[in-house]
Amino acid sequence: MLRSSLPFLVCFSLFVSARAAEPQVRDIGDRLELFVDRFLIEQLDGAQLRLHSPHEAEVVWKYQHPRESPKAAYFSVFQDGDAFRLFYRASPRDQPDVICTMNSPDGIHWTRPELGLFEFLGSKKNNIVWNDPRGRTVHMFAPFKDPQPDVPDDQRYKAVAGSPIHALASADGIHWRFLTEKPVLTGSNFDSLNVAFWDALRKHYVLYCRHRLEGGVRYIAMATSTDFINWSEPQPIDTGDGPVEHLYTNGTLPYFRAPHIYMSMAKRFIPNRSRGNQGVSDAVLMSSRDGLHFDRTFREAWIRPGQETDNWLARSNMPAWGILQTGPEEISVYYSQGYGTYTSQLRRGTLRLDGFVSVSGPYEGGELLTRPLKFKGSQLVLNYATSAAGSVQVEIQDMAGKPVPGWSLSDATELYGDSTAEPYAWKTGEDVSALEGKTVRLRFVLKDADLYSLRFGP
Repeated sequence: MLRSSLPFLVCFSLFVSARAAEPQVRDIGDRLELFVDRFLIEQLDGAQLRLHSPHEAEVVWKYQHPRESPKAAYFSVFQDGDAFRLFYRASPRDQPDVICTMNSPDGIHWTRPELGLFEFLGSKKNNIVWNDPRGRTVHMFAPFKDPQPDVPDDQRYKAVAGSPIHALASADGIHWRFLTEKPVLTGSNFDSLNVAFWDALRKHYVLYCRHRLEGGVRYIAMATSTDFINWSEPQPIDTGDGPVEHLYTNGTLPYFRAPHIYMSMAKRFIPNRSRGNQGVSDAVLMSSRDGLHFDRTFREAWIRPGQETDNWLARSNMPAWGILQTGPEEISVYYSQGYGTYTSQLRRGTLRLDGFVSVSGPYEGGELLTRPLKFKGSQLVLNYATSAAGSVQVEIQDMAGKPVPGWSLSDATELYGDSTAEPYAWKTGEDVSALEGKTVRLRFVLKDADLYSLRFGP
């Protein structure tokens, strides 16, 4: 019996090995793809992935005494129609914590509205939107706008808050109520900014919360829900091999231009260093395509403390939750500085669209070869930048790696300039519709150039 089964087992093993050796085809359709991970990358030759830190812009918030204090924190920002909204814990001195809001028409200029909802020091002329008398839900409060078309009007805005975690809802983002008196998640110390959002692709709510690993390491866990009340048991995220670090906050959300990719702007805490108080902090950038497994290609800091002494204190350099488009080709992120000092502030940082990471080729030249992929569309649209002497060239190959006639490197033009969305043209033109639905590879030849993202489109 064993002898007669051996040929079958050998053949089956060879079949499995052959299937396993087949390269996985990435069907990207017409969606935007970023190079924040190696999802599309088969090989880099002379080129490398390059992390881009936000460019420091203006200060958008400074604490105002007495309603706020230098320990104001846990900022959240999101777009609401044609305007933008910001929420934060105000932490007034010698008073219970309160949640405040600010408004902006452009994500750059922010004002504190006078809402008249809650009395503070004898006046209702303030921007307070939430003041839990029992103090359960004001220390950590993270709201968002629910984009589902059929969501009840009085639940258009939702928030997770407190430890244990409670669920709140609002019709306008100003008047808040508990969805249920009981907490929706218990059993852990959720003592950080826990954030939630609706994932339109996966059709469920996602929550990222504080988690503790063995030895008390601050970490991140993920839970899901279909109704915002009943949540799965939080599971610690997987960041792959490498040293385990304290991740104090997570700042995780779908990137609005490519919502199949989660971006996580996490505050990293180094507890065993001290420059004024115990611990120092910076921010790191991670990404995920399934919400649980996060790519940490970049261990280096995304946001450094810099030269300001107050930014070297324990809880500074904390990214706000949210990424806003603040210009035709600009996105903005926000991060706190000088926590606990009289320089406490929230600063805006800017990036080009999709500008988190690029495939960067040196002056001497470098190449990117993609994994096999299928696409939908008639043009290859690139987000790229070159020097005056630099260039981008593209070759389309078949599954076996042979140049496709008409789209070979000898047919490629030298693209140079700086654009967030420019169709690539070969000598025969831009049209690639003849290859739509077929399995191909893209070979990029980069000279003093950066490639940030690509997509196929009409």
